[in-house]
This record gives sequence, C-alpha cells and structure tokens, in this order.
Amino acid sequence: MYLSVVIPCMNEESSIPGLVARLTQAIGPWRDRAEIILVDDGSTDATWQAIEAARAVCPQVVGLKLSGNRGHQIALTAGLEAAQGDRIFMLDADLQDPPELLTDMMFMMDRGFDVVYGRRSERRGETLFKKVSAHLFYRFLNVMSDVPIPQDTGDFRLVNRRSLDAVLAMPERARFIRGMFAWAGFKQVGIEYIRSPREMGETKYPLRAMVRFAIDAMTAFSTKPLRLATRLSFVSLLMAALIGVYVVYSLIIYQTAPGWASVVLAISFFSGVQLLTLGILGEYIGRLYVEAKNRPLYFVSEEARDIAPVAQRLRA
Repeated sequence: MYLSVVIPCMNEESSIPGLVARLTQAIGPWRDRAEIILVDDGSTDATWQAIEAARAVCPQVVGLKLSGNRGHQIALTAGLEAAQGDRIFMLDADLQDPPELLTDMMFMMDRGFDVVYGRRSERRGETLFKKVSAHLFYRFLNVMSDVPIPQDTGDFRLVNRRSLDAVLAMPERARFIRGMFAWAGFKQVGIEYIRSPREMGETKYPLRAMVRFAIDAMTAFSTKPLRLATRLSFVSLLMAALIGVYVVYSLIIYQTAPGWASVVLAISFFSGVQLLTLGILGEYIGRLYVEAKNRPLYFVSEEARDIAPVAQRLRA
C-alpha cells in the first residue's frame, strides 16, 4: 500500500518546517512507501525554497510549483492529480487539522470505508464571526444543495484510489472538492476532532474569498437558486396584486392618491427582486462561460521529486 499526502501551500514558508516534521512522525508506519506532495500555489514569499529545504531532510517530500496563483481548490487538484498512492491523505499547511489523526483514518479505511473525513467538533482560536458564519454556511449549503454534504467538514480527509479517480474524472473548473467527494458517493464516515488555532502565518481565506467559495459551492451542486428566483417572481406578482388592491381601495374609500411611501416601497421591492434574479442567473451564466472556454486548470512551472520528473501536467 502506497500513501500520498497532498498539501496546498500559499505563502507558508514559516509553516513548512514544522509541518514536515509532524507529518514525518504521523506517517511513521508507512514512511518507506509514502510521498508528501507540497503544492506551491504561486506564493510570493520563500515557500518554494522552504519546500526544497524540506526535501533535503525528508526524501518523501515532492514539490510542485504552479505557474501562478490558482486558488486553494485548484492547487489541491494539482496535488491530487500528481498523487501516486493507493490512499491519499489531504490536509492544509497551517496544521489546524492534526496529521496525527491519520492513524485513526487508516484504521477506518481498513474496515472498508472509501472516504474518511474529519468533522470539526470545536474550532479553537477563531473569531466568533468565523464560527457563526461557518456554522450557518454548512447548514444553508445543505438546504440549497441537491447532494447532502457532511456538515462542519473541510478537505481534511483520507480517500482511496477509486474514490479519488471518480472525483478527478469530473471536469468542472469551479472546484468544490469536499462536495465532489460527497456527490461521488462510495462508503464514507466521519471522525470528530478539535480544530487547533493557526500556529504561524495568516489565513488565506478573507471574507471576500469565503463569499466567493460559498457561491461556487452552492451553484456547483444545486439548481435551487434558480428555482428560488422563479418563486421570488411569483411572490413579487402577488405583492403587486396586493398593492394594486390597496391603491384602488384608497382611491375609492379615501378619495386620495396613493402616497409616495407606497410608491417607493413598491419600486424598491420589485427592483430588489429583479436584481437578485439577474444576479442568480448571472452566476450560472458565468459558470457556463468559464466551462465553455475549456482552459487548463493549471500549469506546473517546476517539479521536484527524486524519481524522474513527470511531464508538465495540464488539465484539459
């Protein structure tokens, strides 16, 4: 059994030495048949130099340097495509997800599971806003999604080769890896753990990136937003009818013209509904536009591994 560990890295030069040290201990029983793939997602610091330095002390380290910043999910995809293992372990470079949980995940996979994911029972060191927004995001995503997605989970998981091959066969550009594994199915189980605070560096998911990620997640796995737009149009028609009845009633009973408040209210309501509907349609049309261009997901500018270099990888 060959094990691959895949880790996207973006400006993580300070985290990599400690990351590799802990991973080396975590993969101890499988160290002789393992690789640790560190994907440099267009970092602007010395992350690539840190990866090369890690290779000097840990022969299991494999470095992939993307030609530019493509985002966490694309960098993770690049690592997954390069992985050669029968089992593939995914985690982030910030060590908030404990690599030591690999042993328990391996035990569950030995019992017949295809995907073993980590479920956060507690999120330490995060702001109240981050905790509340993450809690609401996963609940709202499951309401809107056509596919049940495990709540309070990230990309921290162990998967076998057949489940990974199923996900890599999906051609979409807007990647939502945890949702893709949920859609692929197979036998899955979660293991609860306490998420630690980030030890070094800064989060790579500011509010804007989180919102974009949430929109990608919802539009990738559901057409419910489109159906919501249709329902809103019916609600707006109903509201228009009620306002019309109110205006006629006011003219007959009070013999006065409707006031400016009702006019402004009606205009604001219908304008809001129209803009929301156009925004939802725009998200789906934009997704179709991006998919139709059929560009490669990424280019690898440098590759560092002990075996013969793999040819430059493209995703068509």
